[in-house]
Amino acid sequence: MLDNLFLSSVVEWSRLQFALTAIFHWFFVPFTLGITFMIAIMETIYVKTGNEFWKKTVKFWMTVFGINFAVGVASGLILEFEFGTNWSNYSWFVGDIFGAPLAIEGILAFFMETTFFAVMFFGWNKVGRKTHLAASWLTAFAANLSALWILVANGWMQNPVGMQFNPDTARNEMNNFWEVLFNPTAITKFFHTITSGYVLAAIVVIGISSWFILKGREKLFAQKSILVASVFGLLSSAVLIFTGDSSAHNVAHTQPMKLAAMEGLYKGKEGTGFSMFGILTPGKEHGDGKDAFVFNLEFPKLLSFLGYRNFNAFVPGIDDLIKGGFKENYDSKDGGSSIALSVEEKIRRGKAAIEAYKEYNKAKNEGNEIVAADAKNRLFDNFKYYGYGYFNEPSSIIPNVPLCYYSFRIMVWLGFLFVFIFVLSLWIVVKRDGKFAKWILYLSIWSIPLVYIASQAGWIVAEMGRQPWTVQDLLPTIAAVSRIDSSSVIVTFFLFFVLFTILFIAELKILFSQIKKGPKISNESV
Repeated sequence: MLDNLFLSSVVEWSRLQFALTAIFHWFFVPFTLGITFMIAIMETIYVKTGNEFWKKTVKFWMTVFGINFAVGVASGLILEFEFGTNWSNYSWFVGDIFGAPLAIEGILAFFMETTFFAVMFFGWNKVGRKTHLAASWLTAFAANLSALWILVANGWMQNPVGMQFNPDTARNEMNNFWEVLFNPTAITKFFHTITSGYVLAAIVVIGISSWFILKGREKLFAQKSILVASVFGLLSSAVLIFTGDSSAHNVAHTQPMKLAAMEGLYKGKEGTGFSMFGILTPGKEHGDGKDAFVFNLEFPKLLSFLGYRNFNAFVPGIDDLIKGGFKENYDSKDGGSSIALSVEEKIRRGKAAIEAYKEYNKAKNEGNEIVAADAKNRLFDNFKYYGYGYFNEPSSIIPNVPLCYYSFRIMVWLGFLFVFIFVLSLWIVVKRDGKFAKWILYLSIWSIPLVYIASQAGWIVAEMGRQPWTVQDLLPTIAAVSRIDSSSVIVTFFLFFVLFTILFIAELKILFSQIKKGPKISNESV
């Protein structure tokens, strides 16, 4: 077993460093995913009409995109290096599966994206209109293809499939690439994540355009940009809501503890309501008998339907998942209904798997084939719970409930605010000739930081809800870290913090400078 003092320091600092890098990186990725498609749409209008107004509009948003893209690439590279430096045990244990989609992303999608980005950004006077338009569309598709492979890897961490453990190498090996690629968790996560990026980009475009209108500048440019962004954002929101529903259904089946944490649900019941908004009881812990909420406004039976497509389905809470013994609401692999094991029993089986693996290695080294075969059978009989063997207390598998609960509600309610902005902006541009009231313009501008908060909140729910697992049920974070001195992680954390702060300030300064310059097409007409 790993040294607890070592773990408590290195694990926490490694998690903190990775969170810092991921949060910084995610400030740039979602905007890239969405703005590339809006640029391609605007350029399509330019190619079809031949109007220089749309060319100048495209060039302005392309400059904004380029500034964002450069910093995003740099932070993404740092993020991938951290898998080797801080999480080497993780990289060894599951690298054969996790590394494959990342390699495809780097070799295929990333190089495709950067190649066509170069043509799109620098090829205005070097290639024809249609060739340049094709480069713009291919850049958009490549950026989203890049996201696909990264999210396939992340989806596998949430729901590990298509692999088998090799006890001779202590590695999990992929045995079905297509099962990994079409993992329902990965597919749902991909569409939900990219459409959230589309919504973010649309809000940013509307917010920047609103600033121009508020300043009495570039009004025609701003109105046309808002028109494109509103339609794009509204369509994306529809897909986002649908994939959000699919995500809830998927999480209920593969990560029930995450769902319980997201809902602040301790005591499960049939016909469970969805908490619209509530205040959690401070200091509430598993099994303490306290009410989960000080105040809670819920939609009756909705959580049961979202999770199991049945308004009367039983949704297990945190206490139920710890205790076990309830009938699960989905079929097991043998076609029959299953009874949930207690976490205590999962820990027992996990420790049995770890002990069997030790016995297997010892017997193999001694050349005792009979003992090795018996130990190997016991290992695979209990391997499903291997990760639980690293814990001693059942409560160790409970994620941070307040963080998951409130982050989820921030994401959802801000999402509805953005839908309201899309509908209102579209109506004003189409029906009121772009005559915006000042409060709407200010709301749109202030929605820019809000949409980034919503985007980050979504990832907090996804990643913190999975804790304490690096790979769900298979590898906990305490077993995934590198065996390095905590001081090196602490030093690099603060170095990254300073570096990211400088880069962020520089990026904002350059971005604001370009926005203030504007597209300078106020006298153009469509």
